[in-house]
Amino acid sequence: MFPLRDTIPSKHLPVATWVLILANLGAFAFELQCSEHELTRMTFEFGVVPALVIEPAVRFQLGLDGHPWLGFLTSQFLHAGWIHLLSNLWCLWIFGDNVEDKLGSLRFLGFYLLSGIAASALHVYTQPESTVPAIGASGAIAGVMGAYFVLFPTARVVTLVPVFILPLFFEVPAFVFLLFWFATQFFSGMLALGGSGTSGGIAWWAHVGGFLAGIVLLALLQPRGAARNA
Repeated sequence: MFPLRDTIPSKHLPVATWVLILANLGAFAFELQCSEHELTRMTFEFGVVPALVIEPAVRFQLGLDGHPWLGFLTSQFLHAGWIHLLSNLWCLWIFGDNVEDKLGSLRFLGFYLLSGIAASALHVYTQPESTVPAIGASGAIAGVMGAYFVLFPTARVVTLVPVFILPLFFEVPAFVFLLFWFATQFFSGMLALGGSGTSGGIAWWAHVGGFLAGIVLLALLQPRGAARNA
């Protein structure tokens, strides 16, 4: 299922959501200017490579600069291609504005970045020997989806379900869509354990970690008196 839109209009201008979208687009524009060698080095330098986080001394042996923990932040703004980028930003646009409404722009920005960091932390924990760089905003966006799951469970999400060559459109409750999404990430992650932690280039446990972190961080950061939407 691919989400097309939700049915909850935002009440305020989603400044932080737009800033994050533009930051990701700007970072990708920079990536497009890099040679293949430069891009490979960038993903190792600014992505999250679990084995190099666990053994930071190896980074210097490989000639990589910077602190091994830097990638927990910078990896959130790197993407492996147009589809990777646009699918992430589309989900951020659908779910981010409503969560930002509840948290406020500054809290939402901190919430987003912390969700991404937590997502990478679980990826490293579950795949400590992986030498594959993990990049992308999906862990942080999973946090946004986790918060949306709590805040807007009965909102409707219009989804596209391709059946062979026939596109079908369904409107489902947000909690159904997001619970189904989380279940696919969790069970795919279970299948990927023992490998690189990815399947088809996807860091499943980063998505699981981001979603759960979003639920926890929402409870910590949500302003007092903010009501949940029925």
